[in-house]
Amino acid sequence: MRALRDFSTGVGLLGQGFGLVFRSPKLLLIGAVPALLTTVLLIGGLVGLAVWVDDIAAWLTPFADDWNATVRAVTRFAAGFGVIGAFVAVGLLLFTAITLIIGGPFYEHIAETVEDRHLGGVPEAEQVTWLRSAAMGARDGLLLVGLAVLCAIPLFIAGFIPVLGQTVVPVLAVCVNATLLSIELTAIPFTRRGLDLKVRRQVLRRRRAVTLGFAVPAYLLCLVPLAALVVLPAAMAGGTVLAHRLLHDQLR
Repeated sequence: MRALRDFSTGVGLLGQGFGLVFRSPKLLLIGAVPALLTTVLLIGGLVGLAVWVDDIAAWLTPFADDWNATVRAVTRFAAGFGVIGAFVAVGLLLFTAITLIIGGPFYEHIAETVEDRHLGGVPEAEQVTWLRSAAMGARDGLLLVGLAVLCAIPLFIAGFIPVLGQTVVPVLAVCVNATLLSIELTAIPFTRRGLDLKVRRQVLRRRRAVTLGFAVPAYLLCLVPLAALVVLPAAMAGGTVLAHRLLHDQLR
């Protein structure tokens, strides 16, 4: 099946990204510094949310005030779980966006090193200043977070559907957030060629299975506490390889 083969190809590209940064500890260290700063910020936000999650869940489910205590507790647990899940999903996209803004020059160095040293370079590559890179990263990050929120709302509601909400909905949520993450992780190779967000989305959509094969494990690994310090530099390297091959039609 081609879809399965393409998905495996995407997983392999993420593995290639890990290989590239592990063979060059300097790249791993460069990518970990801004990721560490962002991790501290978001962990602080998650701790604050966990402290207030019961009150937030009660505020979201006023209709359950008069329900049986057990049913009310289960409903509000589901609501609280959904709120934390939405924060983690949006937080991961914010994590990448904020980290790319903070560490713009660092990640540009990773992407440029991977392309120039391992993929033959980019003839007449567009030079992007840190200020312009930060502005584009902030703009694209806000757009993608907006899309994530719009997708999270119906998925949050669908999460209350028995069986479906505990099986199909989590899978859909992972696929949606992984797709958005892949758009961020491939930004620099497209920007170096003067290609905007619209083109990036179109190119990735054409090989959706490859994109998901790369992005789903990257997304899931980033959910592991502190793993993003290693995963993000590797995913940036792998995303650069993915973008390069898609743009040069080197994936069969």
